[in-house]
This record gives sequence, structure tokens and C-alpha cells, in this order.
Amino acid sequence: MWGRVSTFGEVLVRFRRQAGLTQEGLAEASGLSVRALRDVERGRTRAVQRRSAEALADALGLAGTDRNLFVSAAREGRRRTAESGTPPGESETAPAEYTGLPLAVPDLVGRDDELAWLSELAATGGTVAVVGHPGVGKTALALAAARRLRSAFPDGCLWVDLRGMDEQPVTVRAALDRLLRALGVPSSEDSSSESDQVVLYRSVLAGRRTLVVLDNAADELQVRPLLAATPGCLTLVTCRQVLAGLEGVRWLWLEPLAEGAALDLLATIVGEDRVTAEPRAAAELAELCGNLPLAVRIAGNRLATRPRWSLSYLVDLLGDERTRLGSLSAGDLRMRPVFEMSYRRLPPTVRLVFRRLAAVPGVDFGDELAAVATGMSGPEVRLCLGELADASLLQARPAGRFQFHDLLRLFAIERWEAEEASATREQVSDAVRGHLLSTATAAADAFAPAASRGGVFGSDAEAGEWLAREESNWIAVHRAAAGAGEHRPVVELATALVWYANHRWLGLPWVEIFELGATAASAIGDRAAEATLLNDLGWALGVCLGDRAASLRTHQQALAAAIESGERREETEAYAFIGTALEFLGRPEEALEFARQAAARAEEFDFWLVRLSVLNRLASVLHSLGRYEEALSVYHDVLAEADRQQSGASLETRRMMVAYVKEGVGDCLVALGKLREAAETFRETRRTRVELGSVGNVAVAALNEGRAWLLAKEYERARECLHYALDAYGDLAPNGRAQVLAELARLPAQ
Repeated sequence: MWGRVSTFGEVLVRFRRQAGLTQEGLAEASGLSVRALRDVERGRTRAVQRRSAEALADALGLAGTDRNLFVSAAREGRRRTAESGTPPGESETAPAEYTGLPLAVPDLVGRDDELAWLSELAATGGTVAVVGHPGVGKTALALAAARRLRSAFPDGCLWVDLRGMDEQPVTVRAALDRLLRALGVPSSEDSSSESDQVVLYRSVLAGRRTLVVLDNAADELQVRPLLAATPGCLTLVTCRQVLAGLEGVRWLWLEPLAEGAALDLLATIVGEDRVTAEPRAAAELAELCGNLPLAVRIAGNRLATRPRWSLSYLVDLLGDERTRLGSLSAGDLRMRPVFEMSYRRLPPTVRLVFRRLAAVPGVDFGDELAAVATGMSGPEVRLCLGELADASLLQARPAGRFQFHDLLRLFAIERWEAEEASATREQVSDAVRGHLLSTATAAADAFAPAASRGGVFGSDAEAGEWLAREESNWIAVHRAAAGAGEHRPVVELATALVWYANHRWLGLPWVEIFELGATAASAIGDRAAEATLLNDLGWALGVCLGDRAASLRTHQQALAAAIESGERREETEAYAFIGTALEFLGRPEEALEFARQAAARAEEFDFWLVRLSVLNRLASVLHSLGRYEEALSVYHDVLAEADRQQSGASLETRRMMVAYVKEGVGDCLVALGKLREAAETFRETRRTRVELGSVGNVAVAALNEGRAWLLAKEYERARECLHYALDAYGDLAPNGRAQVLAELARLPAQ
């Protein structure tokens, strides 16, 4: 019936399939392991013990001739095994076991996507390097993957800790010896070379489906000989250092947990009831841990072993940045030593760069600020930043930017304070602060209508790119300078920023910036500068916060300061701004009086610097009074003069300010029932705003255009504009979003 004499494995496969059972089903019915069955069916194990053969026959439901044939095949397999000298029930070379794996964390959360991706790779094999910050959970992920992928790798899992962060990492020969012993190859006492060991290792793996986990790798030289490099095998390498020299590797960059996953992890450790009882404290705790799994686990373990502690109490302990790393310890789990191991392996110059980056005040940085902090050249510091990113001590961001994880920033500050003298630290901080304040002021000055070209920045666009790129840094240093009582540079920067604020009013803390400037001007008794900055603050309160009452009060204070100091320009601006505030407060008749006084005073000033904006506000007040034709006439006069005034302002400034005027023209056209013309006018201003990169103003133009199309019953065009406005506002302008949503609600259902 079988032709040639079949092996027991072949007989087992035929009867199992005839019974309609999977290997798992047969294993459950017989009491044997799935792995043992696979070894038999693949011929790795020639037979099984008699009792096991009887149990298999019972599970398969065999009787009569079939049962006799099955039991005979098992007996013949045992005879052949005895003749070969291999003990019954074992393969000639023992496969690696999963039982040698370290204990996996029982509560791995937030890594479902990564585990799913690794599961997809199980079929093809190859090498995956899992890279990330110290404490991000690389080993935990690898161990969880190893246990999840058992069925994909029936020949077992090899695991070795390469101790890459130790002073003396595991040698290649020692690692190979451990791997070979796990594969059943006895330890060799001869003088075989390392290359011979590699050949032996890979030859034993040939034909097997084995998972190899190389944990905590030091470098490419250590890892390269240990890669399985055979079809059917998958090698997982965990490493802090990016092993960029490895060929044919797929990379898995492990990030800190998402906020929800960090809270889930905390709940699994301390109990869902404690997290539910203090949800705000739980969220703050996860944030203080930077959502880093090890830090969250340490915090959770401290709470679990102190059931009388509230989460709020631990939040208070961790709230002090000076002691946070020290407080993140529970038994032998501690954050600081984890960071120290990576830091010690850096070359001295790279360690210096790491420490000095603690002087950078903002969220991220590039080589410009790193060079200022270190005194190194751009090329030198770029190499060091790359090494820090490769060591997972910095996070690489787009466009050559880098940032610290929050806890690593605290560690950098600790090392800076411990290893460098206070005089040196003060000198570095002064250099960084001075560079940011002076460069931000120069960039802001580039947006003024009469700004000269050829200085630090050659154009508005170049200056705007710098201000956007270094936004978190110049804002942070402006706050710090104000707190340190450095009043003059605070006043100079805040004063310079007003024209940039008109360009980029959405999403930046303009109220705070101008308030700090006005306070600094008051502190040094500069009433003229105070008048300027109070007008800027009033603008921010009205435009950015929509608080027109506070805006009115602030502009009234600006008017008083301007009159006292004899600052005619700011007096004129204050009259115009007061008119605008009164207009929005529903007092148009009063508004018109102030707007007319502003227009009369504006005649003595430059068109682009003062007159255009003042006349624009006058026309707006006329519009609010229902005097649409009169308002339109003022707008047209302003546009005509703008055509004549081709000097005195950069092209970008002229385009920006003309767009403001055309927005008013569009409003008048809507009021006059010229809806399509109005919509096209708004579309033109939107196009200009997009080209200038003025996000907030783009949103306003799109909202106005959408309203015009809605009134014209062009519903699809209205819908497109309103959704565009919604996206442009994002999460930065709740009031603007509310207006857009209200207009969308007026559209008929699709």
C-alpha cells in the first residue's frame, strides 16, 4: 500500500490528514507537544516511545489493520534510532528550545502594530533591528515577539544577551559557543577559528525554521557573524546604537508609548481602580515619565508597593526636575544608570556636545544652535549630532533637526552641572541666549515695510523660515530674558515682532510676547516703547483671543502712554485700534469718531507703515454702519494708492497688506449682493495668503469665500472652501473653527 518502506513520520502525516486533524488538534488529543509532532513529521525525530505511539493511535481513532501498521512503523523507527545511537524521542541534533528565554513582561501594551509587523515578516525571515531610546522597551518587545511567533518557528528560539552596554560586551566566540550549545552542538575545546564556528553555526541552522534574538547588541562587528543568514530563520537584534553598517536589515524604530498606552501600562501595574480614581494625576504621571515604558513601570512599581500613596503624591515627587531621575527608581529598576551606560560609551567630544545641548531652551534644535553652545564648527557638530542620534540619545527629526526625550534632557542637565564649572555654564547660556535674541530680532525686522536687505536675512521668506524653525527656542529665551530682568532685549524683540505677527498670528502666544514686552518697557520707564507694545498687545487680545473688551482697555492705555511720551505714530494707531474695538463691541457710531481722528492724524505718516492700515480700519467701521458704497470707495482709494506706492515696502509686505484691503472689498461686495464677485475676490486673497505662507489668514479668506458661495447657493463650492478653512485652522483657533462649523451646518445635506 505504501510502496517503499515509509518512515514513521510519513505514516503519521498520512493518518493525521486522513483523520482531518491539525498538528495542534492531534497534540491536544494525544497529550504530546506540537513541537514533538513536528519533529517526527519532518524526520528530525525518527520515532516515539511505545506509550506515545499508543496515545497517538487512540487520538487518531485507529483500529484493526491501520492501527497495526501505525504501531509497527513506530517500532521500526525505534529500531533504526537504536542502531544510530540516538536516544528514542530525540532528534540527532537537538533543536533550540523556547524554555531558555528570559521571562517576558506580563503586561506589554501599546505594541500591537509592531508585533503585527514582525508576525508578517515571520514567513520571509531575514534580519530586523529594533532600535530606540534606553528604556523604550526593545527587549520586552523582542521577547513578546519570540513567544508570539512560536508556531512560525517550530525549531525553537535562540536568545543571547550580548551585553552591548557593558565595559566588556560578550565576544563573538563566546556568543557563538552559547548559540551552538543551544543547538545541541557540544562545546569545542579545540582551536577552531571564529570563521569555522560561524560556518558550523549556519550549517546547523540550515533547513530549520528558527528565531534568533540577539539582545542588547554593541556594534556591527559583534552582530554580523551571529546573523542566521539562512532561509526560514528570522533574526531580531535589539540595540541602542544604530547599526548602520549591517546589510539587508529592516529597521523597527521604537518610540515612547502613546498617551493612552502609557496609561494602560500604569493601570496593569497599580490597578485600574487607582488610575480611574485619579485620571488627571495618572495622565500627569505618564507625561512626567515621558511615556517611556521603563519609567512608567518604575513609577507603577513604586505605587504598587506603596498602596497608601496617591498618584498625586508621586506626581508631586516627580514634578521637581532636579530630583526626577533619582525618584524614578524601584528596587533594581532605575532610570539614571540606564542612561549612564549609553553616555559612558560616547567619545569625549560627543559627550561634551550632549552636555552642552542642555543650554538649548526650546523643543528642538539644529547644528546652528549646537555650534553656538559648543563653540564647534558646523561640520564638526553635525558629526557629533549624528553620533548622538545613532546612540539613541537624541531623536532625529526632519530637516536636520534633533530633540531630546524629556528624561534625557534632564540627564544632560545633570551631566552638564556635574562635569562643567558654573562659570563655563553661564558663558554657554549667555552665548545661546544672546544669539537667539539678536537673530530673532533681526529676522522680525526683515518684515517691517521699510526693512533694508542684505543683512542677516536677505528676504522676508528667509527670515520667516528661521523664525518658524527656531520658534520654540526664541519664545523660550524671550520668556527667560523677561524673567531675568533683561528688559531692553525683551523690548527690542517684542517691538520688532509686530509685522511678523500680522503674517503669522495663528498659533503663537502673541498676547504673552507683547505683554512681556510692555511690562519690560514699563520697568525701564520707556513710555514710547510701552505705547507701541500696548497697541501690539491690544491687537493680540482682539485678533488672537477675540477679547474685544480687554483690547479696548489696552488700546486706551496705549493712547495715554503715547500722548504722555509725544509718540504721534502710536497715538494715531491707538485711535484706529480703539475704533476697531468699539466696532466689534457693537458701538459703531463711537467707532467712526475714533477712526476719523486716526485717518486725519495718519496723513503725516508713511503709506505702508501707517496710512494703509488706518484707512482700512476706517472703511471697516463704515461697513459696520451699513455705508457700503462709502466703505468701498475708501478701499478702492487705498488700492489705487498702493499701486502708486511701489517703494517703501518689500514685495511680500505689499502683497500681504493689499490682501487685507481686498478682504474688506469682498465684505462690501457681499453686503451689496454681488456674491460671485465677492467670492472671487476672497479666492484671490486666499491664493495670495497661501503663496505668502500665512496660515491663519488663509483660513479667514477661505471662510469668507465659503460664506459668499453659500449665500450664492453654490453649495459644493461653499463646502470645499469651508472644509479647507477647517483644515487651515486646525486645533489652533477654536473660535475660527466654531465659525466654520456653524457655516457648514447651514449647508443642505448631501
